[in-house]
Amino acid sequence: MKFTTPATTNPIDQLKVVGKPTERVDGPLKTTGTAPYAYERHDAAPDAVYGYVVGAGIAKGRIASMDLKAARAAPGVLAIVTARNAGKLGKGDFNTAKLLGGPAIDHYHQAVALVVATTFEQARAAAQLVRITYERSPGKFDLEAEKAGAQLAKPTPFAGPPESKVGDFAGAYARAPVQFDATYTTPDQTHAMMEPHASIAAWKGDKLTVWTSNQMIAWSVGDMAKTLGIPKANVRLVSPFIGGGFGGKLFVRADAVLAALGARMVKRPVKVALQRPLMANNTTHRPATIQRIRIGAGRDGKITAIAHEGWNGNLPDGSAETAVNQTRLLYAGADRLTTTRLAVLDLPEGNALRAPGEAPGMMALEIAMDEMAEKLGMDPVEFRIVNDTQVDPEAKERRPFSQRQLVQCLRTGAERFGWSKRNARPGQVREGQWLVGLGVAAGFRNNLLTKSGARVRLDNRGVVTVETDMTDIGTGSYTIIAQTAAEMMGVPLAKVFVRLGDSSFPVSAGSGGQWGANNATSGVYAACMKLREAVAKKAGMSATEAVFTDGTIRAGERVVPLAEVAGTQGLSAEDFIEYGDLDKKYQQSTFAAHFVEVAVDAHTGETRVRRMLAVCAAGRILNPTSARSQVIGAMTMGVGAALMEELAVDTRRGFFVNHDLAGYEVPVHADIPHQDVIFLDEADPVSSPMKAKGVGELGLCGVSAAIAIAIYNATGVRVRDYPITLDKLIGKMPMAA
Repeated sequence: MKFTTPATTNPIDQLKVVGKPTERVDGPLKTTGTAPYAYERHDAAPDAVYGYVVGAGIAKGRIASMDLKAARAAPGVLAIVTARNAGKLGKGDFNTAKLLGGPAIDHYHQAVALVVATTFEQARAAAQLVRITYERSPGKFDLEAEKAGAQLAKPTPFAGPPESKVGDFAGAYARAPVQFDATYTTPDQTHAMMEPHASIAAWKGDKLTVWTSNQMIAWSVGDMAKTLGIPKANVRLVSPFIGGGFGGKLFVRADAVLAALGARMVKRPVKVALQRPLMANNTTHRPATIQRIRIGAGRDGKITAIAHEGWNGNLPDGSAETAVNQTRLLYAGADRLTTTRLAVLDLPEGNALRAPGEAPGMMALEIAMDEMAEKLGMDPVEFRIVNDTQVDPEAKERRPFSQRQLVQCLRTGAERFGWSKRNARPGQVREGQWLVGLGVAAGFRNNLLTKSGARVRLDNRGVVTVETDMTDIGTGSYTIIAQTAAEMMGVPLAKVFVRLGDSSFPVSAGSGGQWGANNATSGVYAACMKLREAVAKKAGMSATEAVFTDGTIRAGERVVPLAEVAGTQGLSAEDFIEYGDLDKKYQQSTFAAHFVEVAVDAHTGETRVRRMLAVCAAGRILNPTSARSQVIGAMTMGVGAALMEELAVDTRRGFFVNHDLAGYEVPVHADIPHQDVIFLDEADPVSSPMKAKGVGELGLCGVSAAIAIAIYNATGVRVRDYPITLDKLIGKMPMAA
């Protein structure tokens, strides 16, 4: 199905099932412990043995020698995979460094060996007996030190151009009556999902099956095939349930490749889970940024010039963290400049972490907006409203937004949160030992469109089965896909069975970029439209006139049960959604307003988040229950980014020191207050036939800035370097009473 013109009235608009708060259809599996996660597939791969990964002990250099004698002689050891005996390996399109290192080492904890043994404990014990000596080479590990040599990043399909210019920023900024110029930093961060990277691999002849924890099945089939040097047709990936990904499982990682190599060597299924200390350095992370923001405005508060420059680092040929991109679209201003520069660093690979680009970018931009509002003597909500724009501020042809309710988000949130009671003068509100402050920030994330397919079947029981390689990373994909099929085919939700995460199913959008829900359900919509045509034809009815409801197809006075039409052979259809150029005619984005109240201990600088509110405008909300879960989860991650999350870099030896959950702090239940979420009424016909967008990453964009701004309002201490730990506050706090 080609989607080339804005959607008109269609079956989804009935909203009998879609748009209703719906409990997860996969909930019973998860709460009873019977959801099949990758490492637990004893049913599919019985008699599996265990692999344990050995990570490199240096960040850059070569392996001088590797003594495996003691490890091979250890109890239960079946094989040890290294670069010397693995055979020729390629590098996938989505990997920057090789997934099996040696003799050259690209980064710390790069996998250099896999010890395979009968039990996990045997594999782990033997791995400690591997003796490696290295020849260390000098490396670059400090972004600040390498900033001067950073080059403009390479353009990519997701990132856009590394530099954008509109008008004469320098001249307009110099003429602006009110000027602001500040630099902000965000640290390296890790995904810290509950389920580690884990896989079981098994060979049957030259055919490989990998049960793995992976967000993007089709991408990863291609990369597995390319890495192993085998045809894509010989690779099957199965990933029906994923215990969190956040972008860290978009791509094939060492667990999958090493499991496949180990299984080929021992001729048995091999299971590999990356131990928690390896996940930060072995897999991808969100790279640190340095961001300079300059804003020029008239005394009326209208921005006349805005510039956002970003620096980050990555391995050679790595991609950039495009923290400046939202600044190209969020606020008005005639003269504009954005640049993204990338330095070569020898740290582990930087890549996507939930809301890449906008999450760290808005951590800086929204503080800058608050600082500029203070300079102007304006309320920060009104300052943002004054600088709203209904057209792409960079486009010469004044390309309109398909939907843009940022002002409504801000006004609704301000009213609900009690913003009018805020004391604009910092450090004035106290409750005993606590200094109390409020903060606000805008949220922004683009709506990305990508081709997505599905297969649907109707059987003689009236059951609709949906198959697509779409994944569920805890986001509720099973449920919204079931809701879509139920709405389209006019059957109860209980009559829909959804199968996900298998590369033998039609290729979907996958889970990433906040595009999964909208695109995957649109693919199901397309397949259901084709199935409706097949059902109508067999029933002898007009597809355009037929009504699908209550498990029947109706036309005029004639009513036929779907089960009867399907017959013993059943009916099936397969299709995909493919987009035209509407995204070029209209700017498609999602918007939010985040409001936060914090209390800061006047004696210790300890910060407690007390209230949080997100108001979101993100197209049609397919399931308010799971959408709210996505937003509050994102808000929780925003608390972590603001107050605690930071990979500490050893800039001498080139690795992340706190590479486990003992040293890398993330929020826990005690850190999170009650969270309110409001979804504005919105259906975007330009986006898709579902008229939906995405919301899972929008909920993160802007949250951390709102917290930083609230801390400033509470204490008068402006912190521009995340995370805002108490040591950055305590020496500057108002005198305790």
